[in-house]
Amino acid sequence: MSFYFLLGTVMKSGLVWLRRDLRLFDSKAIYTALQECDQIYFCFVFDTNILNPLLEKGFTKDRRVDFIWQSVKELDLELKKMNPHSGIIRLHGDSTKLIPELARTLNIKSVYANEDYEPSAIQRDHSVSTNLRQNESQLHTYKDHVIFGKDEVLTKEGNVYSVFTPYKNNWLKKITDQDLTPFPCLIDKKDIERLAPLPESLCKTITLEDMGFAPSGIETFIKPGMSGASQAFENFVDRMHQYHISRDFPAVKGPSYLSTHLRFGTISIRALARDAHQHMLAGSMGATTWLSELIWRDFYFMILANHPRLANGASFKPDYDKIQWDQSPEAEKKFKAWCNGKTGYPIVDAAMRQLNATGYMHNRLRMVAACFLIKDLGIDWRKGETYFADHLNDFDFSANNGGWQWASSSGCDAQPYFRIFNPITQSQKFDAEGKFIRRYCPELSKLSNRSIHAPWLSGAIELEAAGIRLGIDYPMPAVDHAQARLDTLLRYNVVKSQATN
Repeated sequence: MSFYFLLGTVMKSGLVWLRRDLRLFDSKAIYTALQECDQIYFCFVFDTNILNPLLEKGFTKDRRVDFIWQSVKELDLELKKMNPHSGIIRLHGDSTKLIPELARTLNIKSVYANEDYEPSAIQRDHSVSTNLRQNESQLHTYKDHVIFGKDEVLTKEGNVYSVFTPYKNNWLKKITDQDLTPFPCLIDKKDIERLAPLPESLCKTITLEDMGFAPSGIETFIKPGMSGASQAFENFVDRMHQYHISRDFPAVKGPSYLSTHLRFGTISIRALARDAHQHMLAGSMGATTWLSELIWRDFYFMILANHPRLANGASFKPDYDKIQWDQSPEAEKKFKAWCNGKTGYPIVDAAMRQLNATGYMHNRLRMVAACFLIKDLGIDWRKGETYFADHLNDFDFSANNGGWQWASSSGCDAQPYFRIFNPITQSQKFDAEGKFIRRYCPELSKLSNRSIHAPWLSGAIELEAAGIRLGIDYPMPAVDHAQARLDTLLRYNVVKSQATN
Protein backbone atom coordinates (compact mmCIF):
# COMPACT_ATOMS: atom_id res chain seq x y z
CA MET A 1 0.00 0.00 0.00
CA SER A 2 1.25 3.51 -0.85
CA PHE A 3 3.05 5.44 1.89
CA TYR A 4 0.75 8.36 1.21
CA PHE A 5 -2.41 6.34 1.74
CA LEU A 6 -1.00 4.85 4.96
CA LEU A 7 -0.79 8.40 6.23
CA GLY A 8 -4.36 9.03 5.15
CA THR A 9 -3.40 11.62 2.56
CA VAL A 10 -4.26 11.74 -1.13
CA MET A 11 -1.39 11.62 -3.59
CA LYS A 12 -1.34 14.64 -5.87
CA SER A 13 -0.49 13.76 -9.47
CA GLY A 14 0.60 16.27 -12.09
CA LEU A 15 0.95 16.07 -15.85
CA VAL A 16 3.81 17.83 -17.65
CA TRP A 17 2.72 18.56 -21.20
CA LEU A 18 5.80 19.01 -23.36
CA ARG A 19 5.50 21.08 -26.54
CA ARG A 20 8.41 23.17 -27.80
CA ASP A 21 10.52 22.33 -24.74
CA LEU A 22 11.80 18.83 -25.51
CA ARG A 23 14.23 18.44 -22.62
CA LEU A 24 14.25 17.16 -19.05
CA PHE A 25 16.45 19.88 -17.55
CA ASP A 26 16.16 23.59 -16.82
CA SER A 27 12.41 23.69 -17.42
CA LYS A 28 10.10 25.89 -15.37
CA ALA A 29 7.12 23.59 -15.97
CA ILE A 30 8.96 20.44 -14.86
CA TYR A 31 10.54 22.24 -11.91
CA THR A 32 7.18 23.54 -10.68
CA ALA A 33 5.47 20.18 -11.13
CA LEU A 34 8.20 18.51 -9.06
CA GLN A 35 7.74 21.12 -6.34
CA GLU A 36 3.96 20.77 -6.17
CA CYS A 37 3.20 17.12 -6.93
CA ASP A 38 3.82 13.76 -5.34
CA GLN A 39 4.12 12.10 -8.71
CA ILE A 40 4.28 13.41 -12.25
CA TYR A 41 3.57 12.09 -15.71
CA PHE A 42 5.04 13.38 -18.96
CA CYS A 43 3.20 13.53 -22.26
CA PHE A 44 3.66 14.78 -25.79
CA VAL A 45 0.89 15.15 -28.36
CA PHE A 46 1.62 14.78 -32.05
CA ASP A 47 -1.09 17.31 -32.82
CA THR A 48 -3.09 16.66 -35.97
CA ASN A 49 -3.99 20.34 -36.15
CA ILE A 50 -0.33 20.90 -37.00
CA LEU A 51 0.47 17.65 -38.80
CA ASN A 52 -2.53 17.33 -41.12
CA PRO A 53 -1.76 20.53 -43.07
CA LEU A 54 1.75 19.16 -43.69
CA LEU A 55 0.35 15.92 -45.03
CA GLU A 56 -2.08 17.84 -47.22
CA LYS A 57 0.90 19.62 -48.77
CA GLY A 58 2.60 16.30 -49.40
CA PHE A 59 5.34 16.80 -46.78
CA THR A 60 5.44 13.17 -45.73
CA LYS A 61 9.17 13.39 -45.08
CA ASP A 62 9.03 16.59 -43.07
CA ARG A 63 12.34 16.99 -41.28
CA ARG A 64 10.80 18.84 -38.36
CA VAL A 65 8.34 16.04 -37.60
CA ASP A 66 11.22 13.58 -37.75
CA PHE A 67 13.32 15.81 -35.47
CA ILE A 68 10.49 16.01 -32.93
CA TRP A 69 9.76 12.28 -33.11
CA GLN A 70 13.40 11.38 -32.49
CA SER A 71 13.71 13.95 -29.70
CA VAL A 72 10.62 12.59 -27.93
CA LYS A 73 11.99 9.06 -28.30
CA GLU A 74 15.19 10.17 -26.58
CA LEU A 75 13.19 11.75 -23.75
CA ASP A 76 11.34 8.49 -23.23
CA LEU A 77 14.58 6.53 -23.06
CA GLU A 78 16.09 9.01 -20.61
CA LEU A 79 13.09 8.78 -18.29
CA LYS A 80 13.23 4.99 -18.41
CA LYS A 81 16.88 5.11 -17.38
CA MET A 82 15.78 6.95 -14.24
CA ASN A 83 12.76 4.75 -13.64
CA PRO A 84 12.09 1.74 -15.90
CA HIS A 85 8.36 2.07 -15.29
CA SER A 86 8.22 5.73 -16.34
CA GLY A 87 8.40 7.30 -19.80
CA ILE A 88 6.62 9.67 -22.16
CA ILE A 89 2.93 9.23 -22.86
CA ARG A 90 2.73 9.75 -26.61
CA LEU A 91 -0.59 10.69 -28.16
CA HIS A 92 -1.67 11.44 -31.71
CA GLY A 93 -4.69 13.62 -32.37
CA ASP A 94 -6.26 16.92 -31.33
CA SER A 95 -4.49 18.18 -28.21
CA THR A 96 -7.48 20.30 -27.18
CA LYS A 97 -9.37 17.04 -26.64
CA LEU A 98 -6.58 14.60 -25.76
CA ILE A 99 -5.01 16.56 -22.89
CA PRO A 100 -8.30 16.94 -20.97
CA GLU A 101 -9.13 13.27 -21.65
CA LEU A 102 -5.72 12.18 -20.36
CA ALA A 103 -6.07 14.34 -17.24
CA ARG A 104 -9.45 12.79 -16.55
CA THR A 105 -8.11 9.25 -17.09
CA LEU A 106 -5.21 9.80 -14.69
CA ASN A 107 -7.29 11.82 -12.21
CA ILE A 108 -4.99 14.81 -12.63
CA LYS A 109 -6.05 18.25 -11.50
CA SER A 110 -2.95 20.16 -12.59
CA VAL A 111 -1.39 20.19 -16.06
CA TYR A 112 1.96 21.98 -16.35
CA ALA A 113 3.29 23.44 -19.58
CA ASN A 114 5.67 26.14 -20.74
CA GLU A 115 4.14 29.08 -22.58
CA ASP A 116 3.97 29.27 -26.35
CA TYR A 117 3.54 32.74 -27.81
CA GLU A 118 2.15 32.17 -31.27
CA PRO A 119 -1.52 33.18 -31.66
CA SER A 120 -2.57 29.70 -32.77
CA ALA A 121 -0.85 28.17 -29.73
CA ILE A 122 -2.49 30.71 -27.43
CA GLN A 123 -5.88 29.74 -28.85
CA ARG A 124 -5.05 26.04 -28.42
CA ASP A 125 -4.09 26.56 -24.79
CA HIS A 126 -7.26 28.53 -24.17
CA SER A 127 -9.32 25.63 -25.51
CA VAL A 128 -7.38 23.08 -23.45
CA SER A 129 -7.82 25.21 -20.33
CA THR A 130 -11.55 25.55 -20.93
CA ASN A 131 -11.98 21.82 -21.45
CA LEU A 132 -9.90 21.00 -18.36
CA ARG A 133 -12.05 23.19 -16.16
CA GLN A 134 -15.06 21.08 -17.03
CA ASN A 135 -13.41 18.34 -14.97
CA GLU A 136 -12.18 20.78 -12.30
CA SER A 137 -8.64 20.61 -13.61
CA GLN A 138 -6.32 23.48 -14.53
CA LEU A 139 -3.64 24.30 -17.07
CA HIS A 140 -0.66 26.16 -15.57
CA THR A 141 1.77 27.76 -18.01
CA TYR A 142 5.14 29.36 -17.35
CA LYS A 143 7.59 31.65 -19.08
CA ASP A 144 10.41 29.43 -20.27
CA HIS A 145 11.04 29.96 -23.97
CA VAL A 146 12.31 33.54 -23.65
CA ILE A 147 14.37 35.51 -21.15
CA PHE A 148 11.95 38.44 -21.13
CA GLY A 149 8.37 38.17 -22.29
CA LYS A 150 5.57 40.28 -23.68
CA ASP A 151 5.71 43.30 -21.38
CA GLU A 152 8.87 42.87 -19.34
CA VAL A 153 11.11 45.23 -21.32
CA LEU A 154 9.32 48.54 -21.89
CA THR A 155 10.21 52.15 -22.64
CA LYS A 156 10.39 54.74 -19.85
CA GLU A 157 6.81 55.65 -20.75
CA GLY A 158 5.72 52.04 -20.29
CA ASN A 159 5.25 51.37 -24.01
CA VAL A 160 6.32 48.49 -26.19
CA TYR A 161 9.51 48.99 -28.20
CA SER A 162 9.43 48.95 -31.99
CA VAL A 163 13.16 49.63 -32.51
CA PHE A 164 15.68 46.97 -31.61
CA THR A 165 18.73 48.87 -30.33
CA PRO A 166 17.01 50.70 -27.42
CA TYR A 167 15.19 47.44 -26.63
CA LYS A 168 18.52 45.61 -26.50
CA ASN A 169 20.10 48.29 -24.33
CA ASN A 170 17.25 48.08 -21.84
CA TRP A 171 17.33 44.26 -22.00
CA LEU A 172 21.01 44.32 -21.04
CA LYS A 173 20.38 46.79 -18.20
CA LYS A 174 17.55 44.65 -16.86
CA ILE A 175 19.25 41.25 -16.97
CA THR A 176 20.31 39.69 -13.65
CA ASP A 177 21.86 36.40 -12.62
CA GLN A 178 18.44 35.26 -11.44
CA ASP A 179 17.01 35.65 -14.96
CA LEU A 180 19.67 33.25 -16.23
CA THR A 181 19.63 30.76 -13.37
CA PRO A 182 18.62 27.24 -14.45
CA PHE A 183 15.67 25.42 -12.90
CA PRO A 184 16.98 22.16 -11.36
CA CYS A 185 14.98 19.17 -12.59
CA LEU A 186 15.29 15.43 -11.96
CA ILE A 187 18.76 15.69 -10.48
CA ASP A 188 18.27 13.96 -7.13
CA LYS A 189 16.67 10.78 -5.84
CA LYS A 190 13.68 12.64 -4.40
CA ASP A 191 12.76 14.04 -7.82
CA ILE A 192 13.25 10.73 -9.60
CA GLU A 193 10.99 8.98 -7.09
CA ARG A 194 8.22 11.31 -8.25
CA LEU A 195 8.23 9.83 -11.76
CA ALA A 196 4.90 8.06 -12.06
CA PRO A 197 4.71 4.52 -13.48
CA LEU A 198 2.79 4.44 -16.73
CA PRO A 199 -0.39 2.37 -17.04
CA GLU A 200 0.09 -0.29 -19.69
CA SER A 201 -2.67 1.26 -21.79
CA LEU A 202 -0.61 4.47 -22.11
CA CYS A 203 2.70 2.85 -23.08
CA LYS A 204 1.95 2.74 -26.80
CA THR A 205 4.76 3.77 -29.11
CA ILE A 206 3.63 5.94 -32.03
CA THR A 207 5.73 5.61 -35.15
CA LEU A 208 6.19 8.12 -37.94
CA GLU A 209 4.37 5.71 -40.20
CA ASP A 210 1.41 5.59 -37.79
CA MET A 211 1.03 9.33 -38.38
CA GLY A 212 1.45 9.17 -42.16
CA PHE A 213 5.09 10.27 -42.23
CA ALA A 214 8.39 8.64 -43.12
CA PRO A 215 12.00 9.13 -41.97
CA SER A 216 13.50 12.26 -43.49
CA GLY A 217 17.19 11.73 -42.86
CA ILE A 218 17.26 14.82 -40.63
CA GLU A 219 20.15 13.36 -38.63
CA THR A 220 22.34 13.78 -41.73
CA PHE A 221 22.15 17.54 -41.19
CA ILE A 222 21.43 17.92 -37.48
CA LYS A 223 21.42 15.47 -34.60
CA PRO A 224 18.04 15.63 -32.82
CA GLY A 225 17.32 15.60 -29.12
CA MET A 226 18.99 16.84 -25.98
CA SER A 227 22.16 14.97 -26.88
CA GLY A 228 22.24 16.65 -30.29
CA ALA A 229 21.79 20.07 -28.70
CA SER A 230 24.55 19.43 -26.18
CA GLN A 231 26.88 18.29 -28.91
CA ALA A 232 26.11 21.32 -31.09
CA PHE A 233 26.64 23.71 -28.18
CA GLU A 234 29.97 22.13 -27.21
CA ASN A 235 31.04 22.42 -30.84
CA PHE A 236 30.20 26.12 -30.85
CA VAL A 237 31.68 27.20 -27.51
CA ASP A 238 35.20 27.75 -28.81
CA ARG A 239 33.99 29.25 -32.10
CA MET A 240 31.76 31.72 -30.28
CA HIS A 241 34.61 34.17 -29.81
CA GLN A 242 35.02 34.52 -33.59
CA TYR A 243 31.28 34.74 -34.24
CA HIS A 244 31.33 38.47 -35.01
CA ILE A 245 33.89 37.84 -37.76
CA SER A 246 32.78 34.50 -39.22
CA ARG A 247 28.98 34.57 -39.01
CA ASP A 248 28.43 36.33 -42.36
CA PHE A 249 30.37 33.90 -44.55
CA PRO A 250 28.31 30.88 -45.66
CA ALA A 251 31.32 28.79 -46.67
CA VAL A 252 32.77 29.12 -43.14
CA LYS A 253 31.64 27.25 -40.04
CA GLY A 254 30.61 30.44 -38.31
CA PRO A 255 27.02 30.12 -37.00
CA SER A 256 26.07 28.20 -33.87
CA TYR A 257 23.70 25.82 -35.73
CA LEU A 258 21.57 25.83 -32.58
CA SER A 259 18.47 27.50 -34.05
CA THR A 260 16.52 24.25 -34.54
CA HIS A 261 17.38 23.14 -31.01
CA LEU A 262 16.16 26.48 -29.68
CA ARG A 263 13.01 26.19 -31.76
CA PHE A 264 12.06 22.86 -30.20
CA GLY A 265 13.58 23.47 -26.80
CA THR A 266 16.10 20.65 -26.78
CA ILE A 267 18.35 23.25 -25.19
CA SER A 268 17.51 26.03 -22.76
CA ILE A 269 17.60 29.68 -23.82
CA ARG A 270 18.82 30.48 -20.30
CA ALA A 271 21.87 28.26 -20.77
CA LEU A 272 22.80 29.94 -24.04
CA ALA A 273 22.17 33.48 -22.87
CA ARG A 274 24.02 32.82 -19.60
CA ASP A 275 27.12 31.58 -21.41
CA ALA A 276 27.05 34.41 -23.94
CA HIS A 277 26.48 37.02 -21.24
CA GLN A 278 29.38 35.76 -19.12
CA HIS A 279 31.74 35.86 -22.10
CA MET A 280 30.45 39.30 -23.09
CA LEU A 281 31.30 40.62 -19.63
CA ALA A 282 34.75 39.10 -20.06
CA GLY A 283 35.22 41.13 -23.23
CA SER A 284 34.47 38.64 -26.01
CA MET A 285 33.25 40.48 -29.13
CA GLY A 286 31.99 37.23 -30.62
CA ALA A 287 29.89 36.47 -27.55
CA THR A 288 28.58 40.04 -27.54
CA THR A 289 27.40 39.70 -31.13
CA TRP A 290 25.86 36.29 -30.50
CA LEU A 291 24.03 37.51 -27.41
CA SER A 292 22.61 40.29 -29.56
CA GLU A 293 21.18 37.63 -31.87
CA LEU A 294 19.55 35.91 -28.90
CA ILE A 295 18.08 39.25 -27.85
CA TRP A 296 16.66 39.69 -31.38
CA ARG A 297 14.82 36.44 -30.71
CA ASP A 298 13.21 37.87 -27.55
CA PHE A 299 12.47 41.08 -29.47
CA TYR A 300 10.52 39.30 -32.22
CA PHE A 301 8.58 37.23 -29.67
CA MET A 302 7.70 40.47 -27.90
CA ILE A 303 6.58 42.10 -31.15
CA LEU A 304 4.31 39.19 -32.07
CA ALA A 305 2.84 38.95 -28.58
CA ASN A 306 1.90 42.64 -28.64
CA HIS A 307 0.85 42.75 -32.30
CA PRO A 308 -1.02 39.47 -32.96
CA ARG A 309 -2.44 40.93 -36.20
CA LEU A 310 0.93 40.08 -37.76
CA ALA A 311 -0.11 36.43 -37.70
CA ASN A 312 -2.87 37.29 -40.18
CA GLY A 313 -0.48 38.62 -42.80
CA ALA A 314 -0.59 42.29 -41.83
CA SER A 315 2.41 44.53 -42.27
CA PHE A 316 3.76 46.05 -39.08
CA LYS A 317 3.64 49.39 -40.94
CA PRO A 318 0.06 49.43 -42.30
CA ASP A 319 0.86 51.73 -45.24
CA TYR A 320 2.99 48.99 -46.75
CA ASP A 321 -0.07 46.80 -47.18
CA LYS A 322 -0.94 49.10 -50.09
CA ILE A 323 2.09 48.10 -52.17
CA GLN A 324 1.14 46.70 -55.55
CA TRP A 325 3.15 43.53 -55.98
CA ASP A 326 3.71 41.88 -59.33
CA GLN A 327 1.03 39.21 -59.66
CA SER A 328 1.40 38.51 -63.37
CA PRO A 329 1.86 34.99 -64.80
CA GLU A 330 5.47 35.95 -65.47
CA ALA A 331 5.93 36.80 -61.79
CA GLU A 332 4.66 33.36 -60.85
CA LYS A 333 7.30 31.80 -63.12
CA LYS A 334 9.95 33.93 -61.43
CA PHE A 335 8.69 32.85 -58.03
CA LYS A 336 9.01 29.19 -58.99
CA ALA A 337 12.51 29.88 -60.30
CA TRP A 338 13.37 31.46 -56.95
CA CYS A 339 11.97 28.48 -55.06
CA ASN A 340 13.97 26.04 -57.17
CA GLY A 341 17.23 27.97 -57.12
CA LYS A 342 17.13 28.87 -60.81
CA THR A 343 17.07 32.67 -60.88
CA GLY A 344 20.41 33.00 -62.68
CA TYR A 345 21.96 34.77 -59.69
CA PRO A 346 24.34 32.18 -58.19
CA ILE A 347 24.38 33.32 -54.57
CA VAL A 348 20.56 33.37 -54.46
CA ASP A 349 20.31 30.02 -56.23
CA ALA A 350 22.89 28.40 -53.94
CA ALA A 351 20.99 29.69 -50.89
CA MET A 352 17.67 28.31 -52.08
CA ARG A 353 19.23 24.98 -53.01
CA GLN A 354 20.77 24.74 -49.55
CA LEU A 355 17.33 25.30 -48.04
CA ASN A 356 15.66 22.73 -50.26
CA ALA A 357 18.36 20.12 -49.70
CA THR A 358 18.93 20.52 -45.96
CA GLY A 359 16.13 22.57 -44.38
CA TYR A 360 18.72 25.13 -43.32
CA MET A 361 19.80 28.46 -44.80
CA HIS A 362 22.66 30.60 -43.62
CA ASN A 363 21.39 33.76 -41.91
CA ARG A 364 23.17 36.22 -44.22
CA LEU A 365 21.71 34.39 -47.19
CA ARG A 366 18.21 34.52 -45.71
CA MET A 367 18.46 38.29 -46.00
CA VAL A 368 19.92 38.13 -49.51
CA ALA A 369 17.35 35.63 -50.80
CA ALA A 370 14.45 37.50 -49.19
CA CYS A 371 15.53 40.90 -50.51
CA PHE A 372 15.99 39.42 -53.97
CA LEU A 373 12.46 38.01 -54.05
CA ILE A 374 10.93 41.24 -52.80
CA LYS A 375 13.03 43.97 -54.39
CA ASP A 376 14.42 42.32 -57.51
CA LEU A 377 11.46 40.15 -58.49
CA GLY A 378 8.79 42.46 -57.05
CA ILE A 379 6.94 39.58 -55.38
CA ASP A 380 4.90 39.86 -52.19
CA TRP A 381 7.06 39.03 -49.16
CA ARG A 382 4.28 36.84 -47.78
CA LYS A 383 4.90 34.25 -50.50
CA GLY A 384 8.51 33.97 -49.44
CA GLU A 385 7.54 33.90 -45.79
CA THR A 386 5.27 30.93 -46.46
CA TYR A 387 7.93 29.11 -48.45
CA PHE A 388 10.45 29.49 -45.64
CA ALA A 389 7.80 28.40 -43.14
CA ASP A 390 7.27 25.20 -45.11
CA HIS A 391 10.96 24.35 -45.50
CA LEU A 392 13.04 25.70 -42.59
CA ASN A 393 13.92 23.18 -39.89
CA ASP A 394 14.11 26.06 -37.40
CA PHE A 395 10.91 27.76 -38.56
CA ASP A 396 9.60 29.98 -35.81
CA PHE A 397 6.73 32.25 -36.79
CA SER A 398 7.88 35.35 -34.89
CA ALA A 399 11.46 35.30 -36.23
CA ASN A 400 10.42 34.30 -39.74
CA ASN A 401 7.79 37.00 -39.95
CA GLY A 402 10.13 39.54 -38.41
CA GLY A 403 12.88 38.70 -40.85
CA TRP A 404 10.67 38.91 -43.92
CA GLN A 405 9.12 42.17 -42.80
CA TRP A 406 12.61 43.51 -42.14
CA ALA A 407 13.61 42.63 -45.70
CA SER A 408 10.46 44.17 -47.16
CA SER A 409 10.93 47.35 -45.10
CA SER A 410 7.40 46.89 -43.74
CA GLY A 411 8.40 45.68 -40.28
CA CYS A 412 9.62 47.14 -37.02
CA ASP A 413 13.14 48.53 -37.19
CA ALA A 414 13.34 47.35 -40.81
CA GLN A 415 15.92 48.35 -43.39
CA PRO A 416 14.85 51.46 -45.36
CA TYR A 417 12.90 50.65 -48.51
CA PHE A 418 15.58 52.27 -50.66
CA ARG A 419 18.27 49.99 -49.27
CA ILE A 420 18.34 47.20 -51.83
CA PHE A 421 20.90 44.42 -51.67
CA ASN A 422 22.87 43.90 -54.87
CA PRO A 423 23.09 40.08 -55.14
CA ILE A 424 26.35 40.29 -57.09
CA THR A 425 28.22 42.46 -54.59
CA GLN A 426 26.78 40.44 -51.71
CA SER A 427 28.18 37.34 -53.37
CA GLN A 428 31.56 38.91 -54.00
CA LYS A 429 31.80 40.16 -50.42
CA PHE A 430 30.62 37.11 -48.50
CA ASP A 431 31.58 34.23 -50.82
CA ALA A 432 34.55 35.79 -52.59
CA GLU A 433 36.08 32.49 -53.71
CA GLY A 434 32.73 30.99 -54.66
CA LYS A 435 33.14 28.02 -52.32
CA PHE A 436 29.53 28.08 -51.17
CA ILE A 437 28.23 28.61 -54.69
CA ARG A 438 30.27 25.69 -56.02
CA ARG A 439 28.87 23.41 -53.35
CA TYR A 440 25.24 24.00 -54.26
CA CYS A 441 25.60 25.04 -57.91
CA PRO A 442 28.16 22.49 -59.12
CA GLU A 443 27.43 23.32 -62.77
CA LEU A 444 29.32 26.58 -62.16
CA SER A 445 32.30 24.94 -60.46
CA LYS A 446 34.73 25.50 -63.33
CA LEU A 447 34.20 29.24 -63.53
CA SER A 448 36.86 31.51 -62.10
CA ASN A 449 36.40 33.14 -58.71
CA ARG A 450 35.75 36.39 -60.53
CA SER A 451 33.15 35.10 -62.97
CA ILE A 452 31.21 32.75 -60.72
CA HIS A 453 29.23 35.60 -59.15
CA ALA A 454 27.68 36.72 -62.46
CA PRO A 455 28.16 34.05 -65.17
CA TRP A 456 26.34 36.06 -67.84
CA LEU A 457 29.13 38.65 -67.71
CA SER A 458 31.73 36.01 -68.57
CA GLY A 459 33.23 35.79 -72.02
CA ALA A 460 32.16 33.12 -74.47
CA ILE A 461 35.53 31.39 -74.27
CA GLU A 462 35.41 31.05 -70.47
CA LEU A 463 31.83 29.79 -70.55
CA GLU A 464 32.71 27.20 -73.16
CA ALA A 465 35.78 26.09 -71.19
CA ALA A 466 33.59 25.73 -68.10
CA GLY A 467 31.03 23.67 -70.04
CA ILE A 468 28.25 26.17 -69.47
CA ARG A 469 25.59 27.10 -71.98
CA LEU A 470 23.60 29.93 -70.45
CA GLY A 471 19.90 29.25 -70.61
CA ILE A 472 20.57 25.50 -70.83
CA ASP A 473 23.12 24.41 -68.22
CA TYR A 474 22.47 27.42 -66.02
CA PRO A 475 19.71 30.01 -66.41
CA MET A 476 20.07 33.55 -67.64
CA PRO A 477 19.27 36.17 -64.98
CA ALA A 478 15.55 36.34 -64.20
CA VAL A 479 15.80 40.14 -64.05
CA ASP A 480 18.28 42.94 -64.59
CA HIS A 481 19.17 44.12 -61.09
CA ALA A 482 19.65 47.78 -62.06
CA GLN A 483 16.22 47.98 -63.71
CA ALA A 484 14.59 45.96 -60.92
CA ARG A 485 15.96 48.43 -58.41
CA LEU A 486 14.35 51.35 -60.22
CA ASP A 487 11.04 49.48 -60.43
CA THR A 488 11.15 48.77 -56.69
CA LEU A 489 11.88 52.38 -55.79
CA LEU A 490 8.91 53.45 -57.88
CA ARG A 491 6.67 50.80 -56.28
CA TYR A 492 7.58 51.98 -52.78
CA ASN A 493 7.62 55.69 -53.61
CA VAL A 494 4.00 55.52 -54.75
CA VAL A 495 2.99 54.22 -51.34
CA LYS A 496 5.20 56.70 -49.51
CA SER A 497 3.74 59.64 -51.43
CA GLN A 498 0.18 58.42 -50.73
CA ALA A 499 0.98 58.20 -47.02
CA THR A 500 2.40 61.72 -47.04
CA ASN A 501 -0.66 63.13 -48.80
